[in-house]
Amino acid sequence: MRMQQMLSLVRRAVQDYDMIEDGDRIAVGISGGKDSLALLSVLKAMQRFYPKHYELEAITVNVGFEGMDFSSVTAFCNKIGVNYHIIDTDIAPIVFEAREEKNPCALCAKMRKGALNTLADELKCNKMALGHNRDDVIETFLMALLYEGRIHCFSPCTYLSRRKISSIRPLIYVPERDVIGFAKKEALPVVKNKCPVDGKTTREDIKNMIKELSLKYDHFEERTFNAIKRSDIEGWRID
Repeated sequence: MRMQQMLSLVRRAVQDYDMIEDGDRIAVGISGGKDSLALLSVLKAMQRFYPKHYELEAITVNVGFEGMDFSSVTAFCNKIGVNYHIIDTDIAPIVFEAREEKNPCALCAKMRKGALNTLADELKCNKMALGHNRDDVIETFLMALLYEGRIHCFSPCTYLSRRKISSIRPLIYVPERDVIGFAKKEALPVVKNKCPVDGKTTREDIKNMIKELSLKYDHFEERTFNAIKRSDIEGWRID
């Protein structure tokens, strides 16, 4: 996918859900993966022409896996002119060694989000941009349905009153395959995830199930995503 196509989808999501207001300071959570780097790249490009002025800061929470090297991300942020901050933490040792969590993803995500929001607050950012794409939306919806027995998904925008910061997800209209193509075309400096459970989670099972359903039912992903948009799930219905 070309930059112009990505900009079109991201701008439409931002406008549909009023994600960006004039004067926003937006912290972009950078995991080092394709989604967060694509999000940063597109938001920086959109900054040049979007009618509402906003500022960007990039933040990485280094959870402490051995061998994680973010120097290429540092160079990328310097190249595009975005301040980059890395928080070194002991999240991985806590989750995998001290706590020996059988299902580590939930606790790890909660701790990473807490660290992200803390630094975003210190940087006086009022928005946190997260790199969830359209596939993540569908996967989260089906996980809630199949494993929790409820109709639920994260919202395009979420206001955290305790932190006084809003989480926004500008990539929700972009399919994962298009993010992959964009990351390759733009030669984004993707950092390989060293997490020992990467690719072995419940989400991965759901991702594989969606692939099978998409082969059997035409436009399965598009129809599921549009059903979420038309539903009464909090934050999804467009006025």
